[in-house]
Amino acid sequence: MAKGKGIISEFKTFIMRGNVLDLAVGVIIGGAFQAIVNSLVDDVIMPVISLITGGKDFSEWKVMLGDTASLNYGNFISAVINFIIMAIVIFIIVKSINKVSEKLSKKEEAPTEPTTKVCPYCKSEIAVDAVKCAHCASNLE
Repeated sequence: MAKGKGIISEFKTFIMRGNVLDLAVGVIIGGAFQAIVNSLVDDVIMPVISLITGGKDFSEWKVMLGDTASLNYGNFISAVINFIIMAIVIFIIVKSINKVSEKLSKKEEAPTEPTTKVCPYCKSEIAVDAVKCAHCASNLE
């Protein structure tokens, strides 16, 4: 029975990690966004394409394979358009996030003024504003 408690404990630890929670939120938002993309394709893009093709709806585009079976390639075309729109939007989001994080990392890596220098006589490291070397007692310029 101790192994069961161990597995449950490990599972709780796994679930409570930030990555898993972030993934869950991403999946939920992605599902909601998919509904928006489906509406865009079905309610905006497909009616325009339908006008161009003579008023025929994509869902009506099919090839009959006998009396009862049909190959509904119109629905497949609609799904491909949905996928392309989702891929473009995700690409734009990832590209934007990468650009922002690149700018932030460049700001964090800003060069700082050196605080030490090397003595020209003994090659020891000394303070940048030193006028006399602490190691060899040489006067510095």
